[in-house]
Amino acid sequence: MTATNPTDIVADKRAALDGLRAIVDSSPASLGRAIAGIYHADAEWRGAHPLNELRGVDAIENSVWRPLLNAMPDLERRDAIFIGGDWDGARYIGAVGNLLGTFRRDWLGIAATGGAMFLRYGEYHKMAGGKIMQSTVLFDILDFIRQTGHWPLAPSLGAAEMWPGPVTADGLVLAPQDPQQSAASIKLVLGMHETINSYDDNLDNSRDGLLNMRQKDFWHPKMMWYGPAGIGAARGLEGYVDAHQLPFRRAFPNRVAVGHYVRFGDGKYAATGGWPSVQARHTGGNWLGLPPSGREVSMRVMDFYLCDGGRIRENWVPLDMLDLLLQMDVDVLARMRARR
Repeated sequence: MTATNPTDIVADKRAALDGLRAIVDSSPASLGRAIAGIYHADAEWRGAHPLNELRGVDAIENSVWRPLLNAMPDLERRDAIFIGGDWDGARYIGAVGNLLGTFRRDWLGIAATGGAMFLRYGEYHKMAGGKIMQSTVLFDILDFIRQTGHWPLAPSLGAAEMWPGPVTADGLVLAPQDPQQSAASIKLVLGMHETINSYDDNLDNSRDGLLNMRQKDFWHPKMMWYGPAGIGAARGLEGYVDAHQLPFRRAFPNRVAVGHYVRFGDGKYAATGGWPSVQARHTGGNWLGLPPSGREVSMRVMDFYLCDGGRIRENWVPLDMLDLLLQMDVDVLARMRARR
């Protein structure tokens, strides 16, 4: 479902962008007012492990933003993508970017470095009356750990550096978009999802099978796929299959797509997300260098897409890796504490 009133969506996007930036720019004395200025009093906040699920502006202030601003007092917000749309009768704003600051004090048990750090995020905010009713925020905490110089897993198969913004340099979509283009973008993405979800690993779980199945008709020849820390980024369909898709599908061969809480198009951009998106049993080895745990797991995933000429040009994929790894009996934060 795409936006039905592009002008209203622009107003919500601007309100959310101003409000979220005001939080990051707050002083210790003004933080609570900034949060109350954009959030409903009993708003729900869902985030990456170990933050998980919170409710109310006091919890959002004291569990999320005050510790983070204490750790990086010069924090600033840099959005690369900022889009919005309607889904299932609700208005959503989506964002991808980095929080940048000097890591002066420990955060989540991660030792401060005293240097510049980037905290990557993917966000969805459910809006009502110009305020946020629900936030889902996937910080890439594993990538934050990587920047400290400590790595608790095997090397990633994909590139492990900062995600770039869209190749078109137009990711902050703050003007009304053509509803037909928005509808075409999300239709393209859902068509690609159908090819992936319907592909039977039990019949052909091979590199050639993935390269030649119907997904090839949806990806741009110069596609970029940006995965979370631990997986990394990949170029082209071959790079995507080698760095992520094949090892992932071998580790989780009987995945079940359990659905989305958000799904919309906004001009040439599209976005989906689930809490969780996927359920699976971890039965295959070597993913992230780990042996099969045999455990049932769920995955909190977001996808942001740039569409170009009827193909998917770029795909940014925030995923709560710490939560997934914990379900596989790998406690990344405990490993970090053990280093101190």
